[in-house]
Amino acid sequence: MTALIETEAALIDQMTTPTQEVREAVSRLPGPVLILGAAGKMGPTLAELLVRAGAPQVIGVSRFSDQWLRDYLTSTGVRTVQADLLDPQALAALPEAPCIFLLAGFKFGASGDPSLTWAMNTYLPAQVVQRFPRSRIVYVSSGNVYAYTAATGTGAREEDEVGPVGEYAQSRLGGERLAQFMATRQGTPLAIVRLFYATELRYGILHDLAWKIWQQEPIALSMGQVNQLWQGDANAYLCRLFPLCESPPAVINMTGPETLSVRQLALELGATLGKEPIFTGQESETALLGDASRFIARFGPPSVSIPQIIQWLAHWVKIGGPSLGKPTKYESRSGKF
Repeated sequence: MTALIETEAALIDQMTTPTQEVREAVSRLPGPVLILGAAGKMGPTLAELLVRAGAPQVIGVSRFSDQWLRDYLTSTGVRTVQADLLDPQALAALPEAPCIFLLAGFKFGASGDPSLTWAMNTYLPAQVVQRFPRSRIVYVSSGNVYAYTAATGTGAREEDEVGPVGEYAQSRLGGERLAQFMATRQGTPLAIVRLFYATELRYGILHDLAWKIWQQEPIALSMGQVNQLWQGDANAYLCRLFPLCESPPAVINMTGPETLSVRQLALELGATLGKEPIFTGQESETALLGDASRFIARFGPPSVSIPQIIQWLAHWVKIGGPSLGKPTKYESRSGKF
């Protein structure tokens, strides 16, 4: 086990320190990197990681409703551009870049604003691909597009049946299909990444479980198995994905290698926190799970293990570390977020 993480600055440093593999991958990029949706959960640390890895230029695009975050990214060396990506003129005015991350999407509050959900998750991806026909685009979608699989299994593979539950997941699959259509039509090199549950100390399923245990709130077991991937590892993997962009587009599952029991995770967190978890309900026979074995065979296992995250998180909760205040709602089986 490595040292505990005591501050938000130390957390960000952990997630943005490039490995040798990341440095080598970034050194081969042909020019600036454009991050669309740079102010979301993953965008800021991904942008800072790219800068620290030596990217020629990193351009972060967002509405930037939080001026502090924009100032922070600027201080790290990121060039920031304030833009509403749903505005055709703003999209057209964006600078050219040979490598693009499409991180923009809408999940939290999706049930209350379905038209915005479909605009961000379905309409926008096709517009981005159309706008940048010659760029390599890594488009981060969601594992929610899959049908639930057996809770005792290894999860959905890339070629398995999709079966999105709820409008958020449906809109994500719609975005993939329209981006695939546009990329194939134009010959745009595109990689669609179906991400399952990136987690860090301020956000994620393990974060949600730890705080429920600490505050003695019940933990629903209806979605009894999950995948988890440390966000620092997710960022590092993303930096290495541009060579996988192709037309027709590649589809890639990205998550941790294990199928994890929510009950067992909670018991391990509870033991570390010194509190007994409170459970409600029973595990279902199916769960939303992804099989990332092909991905891991190519890029190697995550550097941060689940036991390490549990140790970090328990300490983080004990010292009152900050939270992004965005529950994952992973336990939802209705697809409403």
